[in-house]
Amino acid sequence: MLKKNLKSAASALFGALLVVVLTGCGASGLDAPTRNVKQVTDGVEATSGGIKAVNVLLVTQGDGSAVLVGTLINSDEVIDSITGITANGIAGEISAITLATDLPVIFAGDSANSTARFQGLNAKASNRVNLEISFASAAPIKVSALVRAKAEIYANVGD
Repeated sequence: MLKKNLKSAASALFGALLVVVLTGCGASGLDAPTRNVKQVTDGVEATSGGIKAVNVLLVTQGDGSAVLVGTLINSDEVIDSITGITANGIAGEISAITLATDLPVIFAGDSANSTARFQGLNAKASNRVNLEISFASAAPIKVSALVRAKAEIYANVGD
């Protein structure tokens, strides 16, 4: 009987240790890989000073142009402005350029308050383009933005 209880206790202890080892395999704490995930969408993110670009990507259009999707947020106390946006060196046609403090500039979508279109870009869906956003005060933001087809959740972008 003692041998059976000892064997049961040893099995329970082994099981408890196994649970601790398997659940603690480097996936906990402040540096856990799951805590450090930065990009959860197709769009890229970048920062320049107090200006953050969020979920930035391009959507192809039937005429060979592309439309910018994404949001710019200025968390600085000083108002800045967009002086230009280029995609693979092609200057975009931009409708709003002021970046007031904590008032997002949203390109495309239901909440959009700005637009940017790149005529003649002829980018193919699933490719990437070099996108550069220049500002009056902050350093430029340079990203490699994904190009998406005008389909699915992007079907109405550019209309």
